[in-house]
Amino acid sequence: MAKQETMTFNKFQQKFHSEEACHDYLFQMKWAAGFCCPNCKHDKYFAISTRTQPLFQCKKCKHQTTVTVGTIFEKTRTPLRKWFAAIYWAAQDKRGVSAKFVACELEISYPTAWLMLHKIRKAMTDRDLPYVLSGLVEVDDFYIGAPTENGKRGRGTDKNHVLLALSKNKMGHPLFVKMKIIHDLSKETVQNFVKATIEKKSTLFGDGHASLLTLKEDYTIQSKKFNAKEDPEHLKWLHTTVSNLKSFVQGTFHGLDSRHLQRYLDEFCYRFNRRKFIQEGFNRLLHSCLVTTTITYSELT
Repeated sequence: MAKQETMTFNKFQQKFHSEEACHDYLFQMKWAAGFCCPNCKHDKYFAISTRTQPLFQCKKCKHQTTVTVGTIFEKTRTPLRKWFAAIYWAAQDKRGVSAKFVACELEISYPTAWLMLHKIRKAMTDRDLPYVLSGLVEVDDFYIGAPTENGKRGRGTDKNHVLLALSKNKMGHPLFVKMKIIHDLSKETVQNFVKATIEKKSTLFGDGHASLLTLKEDYTIQSKKFNAKEDPEHLKWLHTTVSNLKSFVQGTFHGLDSRHLQRYLDEFCYRFNRRKFIQEGFNRLLHSCLVTTTITYSELT
């Protein structure tokens, strides 16, 4: 995406001081080159302002639409100003925000805040979905979740099992990250994750697990058993990222259940992948919300 407008909190408050200002901003972002009928692509319309949210009727085919149709805001009863505030917090705070915080600050119910944040996370997920990693990539699995009854640790535990891939530049510094919950560490599971996430011909760094070695025809494999004392640099950034993820989950949400964990992993990855554009975060995330279809409470529960 091209460079976006930076947005300090003071600028945000001044810019989006009313519901009309938010609506006009969405119109400009959705139809940057001018109105385009979603039905016939005609560029002329009538504005019908007898509703809370204006309708736009195509002059050619008479199709009616709004700025929120086809977005996460579709059919929402929550004011756009409150949506914009939630998006701003979700984009700007590297720790993320909880539904409890949003409900309190925006004076809305907890279920409404919870649903809003899940819709925002869906936009984050959909935005990163088509991207793949390339070059030098660290790959490993880890566990996350509540303590288990049997107290097992490592492979064999009942916690949520996750595969992680993290790309690095030639200096060894982290670039981008992807995570996916898995049900096992079989050869097929690892191969499917790697092939969907990492470009062929990339160099993969792992901890010596046999599943990774089966990919040597399409990737260069540099895999060895992890030993923090003998080689602290091996998978260093991957382990640092896992540590940061667990701090994010515990610090902001105080733990998560398994059902929606993937979306929280996606949220962490989305924000990590844009950490160098934090002040552009609002516009980037708002754009993602505009090109993502909504999700309902019943679909989530």
